Amino acid sequence: MCTACVISIIKPHPSATFHLLAASYRRMMKRIIILCCILLHSGLVFCQQLSKADYLQDLQYLKDTLPKRHINLFAKISKADFDKNITAIASRLANRDYETFTAELFKLTVAIGDEHTHIEPVFTKAAPIRFNKFAEGIYVTATDTTNTDVLLYQLTGVNGHPINEVISRFKEIIQSGNQSFFDSRFLHFINNPAILKGLQITNSTDETTFDLIAPDGKTVKRTIKSVTGEDAVNLPLIEVKNKLLSQKGKGNYWYSYDAESGTLYFNYNNCQEQDGHPFSAFNDELFDAIDKNKPRRLVVDLRYNGGGNSAVLGPFIERIKQSYLNSKGKLFVLIGKQTFSSALMNAVDFKRDTHATLVGEPTSGSVNHYGEVRGFRLPHTKIVIGYSTRYWENWKGHNGPLMPDAAITYSVKNYANGIDEAMVYADKAR
Repeated sequence: MCTACVISIIKPHPSATFHLLAASYRRMMKRIIILCCILLHSGLVFCQQLSKADYLQDLQYLKDTLPKRHINLFAKISKADFDKNITAIASRLANRDYETFTAELFKLTVAIGDEHTHIEPVFTKAAPIRFNKFAEGIYVTATDTTNTDVLLYQLTGVNGHPINEVISRFKEIIQSGNQSFFDSRFLHFINNPAILKGLQITNSTDETTFDLIAPDGKTVKRTIKSVTGEDAVNLPLIEVKNKLLSQKGKGNYWYSYDAESGTLYFNYNNCQEQDGHPFSAFNDELFDAIDKNKPRRLVVDLRYNGGGNSAVLGPFIERIKQSYLNSKGKLFVLIGKQTFSSALMNAVDFKRDTHATLVGEPTSGSVNHYGEVRGFRLPHTKIVIGYSTRYWENWKGHNGPLMPDAAITYSVKNYANGIDEAMVYADKAR
């Protein structure tokens, strides 16, 4: 699932019924997204003028609506505890503001315990800085042009709050039973001024002070002003220049062949068709490259894929099953803390139906999970509530994240030097 969408959906494996419904749904989604974009500006202005009664009405609407829409809301939380959570949120609305209300709703989703049931607030600001987690800690991996001197500095706190305290507060709003799930979302939201304010880590959404340590051990406090944007993912930031292969290409899918190592690398970043380059055409190109170059091994990278439509990759998986590359030591699938939803389903297909070796970190998503998300909008705050409409038992008896066959630990030193430990493992495997 792509949580950046206004209303998200997990697409199932192909079937006659699915293909008939999918076209209709896509047309409906286009209309909904256009409408949401029209409402966005008015929602941003209006949310600053909300009263306590408005928040309480939204809370009541959520309480009445979510149990009716969700396929099984009370799978991990009792109705009594759900109601208690709603009551507790209402009691804490004395010091009301949009950011605090948003944090409270995030806490509710943690209590519900369904990784696909989530909230999509209206965010308008982002701190132009991105972080990644390595064995040594959390480090700056991208910034705006005015802060590039802190690239590869270690994050030790936010606004004077030590990093362990910050992580503890984020665990109130992000499920932490699956470390990969928590890490991926923590890294996505640590630069979000609204969430930081809602968790009372900062007092303003206009700027954020990050506590950092330079490679030479010097401590630095860097105050970064917020810029307009929903999140920092899509901001045009300056990234660490490390020449990692995984950062070489752009788009939903692309490949690269290295004749020296004999490795054909296939990066699959998004379970969606790419505009102007349908996957069917790309798939033919990819297998033409296999036929021409006869690579020693094929690496499929799903580490940065958050989902979409699991059926898109189906034709590739079916063809690779018949290939000489479908054998131990020749086929590798990279998974990690961002591998979620439909990408996870694809990884399960590789694990179950091919001789692929899974390399990397545990997936963000659970093998069996509630999903196929729909959404409704709260009337006053305009926050979208995404809820699950189907239970996916992708592999009976396999609970929790999909685990790698070969676990990889990533080092910031290797990252800085363009060394990808997962690719090193694949290249050396026999």
